[in-house]
Amino acid sequence: MARFDVYANPDKSEHRHTPYVLDVQNDYLDAVETRIVIPLRDARVHGTRLDRIHPLFRIQDRDVVLDTPTLATFPRGWLRQPVANLRGEQHQVQEALDALFGSY
Repeated sequence: MARFDVYANPDKSEHRHTPYVLDVQNDYLDAVETRIVIPLRDARVHGTRLDRIHPLFRIQDRDVVLDTPTLATFPRGWLRQPVANLRGEQHQVQEALDALFGSY
């Protein structure tokens, strides 16, 4: 598992509005049994976006919004094979996390 890997949402009933989750946990904590993830919501159904906290990405020909305020933990076993990686977009992801947690 690697930070910034994108996985298909393990809850198939949510795929229409939340097709993916983004792993944002530090790679050094790989032994921990859970991973911190942020939902990547379908941009067409997300609603109001705040640019800094809800950056827009394209994953597998689908526009998705990083819904930073709704981050969660998932058991490692729920996250199978990554479908993409957003390491190249690390700045936007980190900026969204900083905005959420108060670092400007």
